[in-house]
Amino acid sequence: MAIAEPLSGLARDLADVFGARLEALVTYGGANATPTDPIRTLALVTSLTLDDLAACAGHVSNWHRQRLATPLVLPAREFGRALDAFPFEFGAIIDDHTVVVGSDPFATLRVDAADLRRACEVQARSHLLHLREAFIETTNRATDIAALIERSAGPLAALLKNLGRLGGEPPADILARVARITPKSLAADEAQRLLPDYVNAVERLVASVDRWAAS
Repeated sequence: MAIAEPLSGLARDLADVFGARLEALVTYGGANATPTDPIRTLALVTSLTLDDLAACAGHVSNWHRQRLATPLVLPAREFGRALDAFPFEFGAIIDDHTVVVGSDPFATLRVDAADLRRACEVQARSHLLHLREAFIETTNRATDIAALIERSAGPLAALLKNLGRLGGEPPADILARVARITPKSLAADEAQRLLPDYVNAVERLVASVDRWAAS
């Protein structure tokens, strides 16, 4: 099914719900999507009520049958005001979107570098805290340590990608290595050797981001 067909139906459904209050409809995330991924969309409207959401709910089953993810729907002014709270998520939409209805709503919007730095620090500190907590829960069992490192690879890769948007120093080799680890690929004895250097590297990363934010 061509993408244009479900999007056209979605646009009609949203127009039925919001009328002239529908300011723009965009798709996003297409650059990293696979052919089987749901089509992700964002609808920006002038105003939004619970009755509007209830009306949208009546279309959800059909949207999903058309390979459409449930659209994000929010007031246009709210998107702009929330950029500082969601610099990664909303910044990614701004960077990779296609207008379906209306004019480009992001033509004048940019994520502030200070907001990106702050979000990176929160993400890095959270990663370190969860890494330490999860290690305690392994009770130092080698197989559980391997599973811990494997589970952390995806979040670490996301963190490094976000840090890359700030144009800072490349990550330490061990962090780049961990970020590439796939499930059930790490031997237990190797995991035990890897963990201390991994934790130390994340600690250094947090300290670096902290100094960067402070400067």
